Amino acid sequence: MYIQVMKWVSIVALLLCVVFWNDAANYQLELNVVISLAAIIIAIQAFQAHKHSWAAGFLAIALLFNPLVAVFQLSGAVGLSLIVLSIAPFAISLTALKPPRLLSIPSITDRNPGSQSL
Repeated sequence: MYIQVMKWVSIVALLLCVVFWNDAANYQLELNVVISLAAIIIAIQAFQAHKHSWAAGFLAIALLFNPLVAVFQLSGAVGLSLIVLSIAPFAISLTALKPPRLLSIPSITDRNPGSQSL
């Protein structure tokens, strides 16, 4: 559930950056932190699901949006195209990288007809 929320937050952050492109440069550090953190979390999820190409792609996104070393500035056509192209992996990962379903815990008060008493 937490990973799905991070995916949606990153999609919304990137879309807001596209919509408010003129003011996006003022919030580059915040955007870089959110997107790189989400990309690292999704890369870990993809690695655990044995989808290594997805993990490598999201690690590349995390390096691209690295808040410590700015790879690109949020200005111009190159920055806008990188933002728009970064939306697609997050959106596709909503369906391609689903978390495993958790099994329900059996009730201790439920009578299990197949078991024997000790």
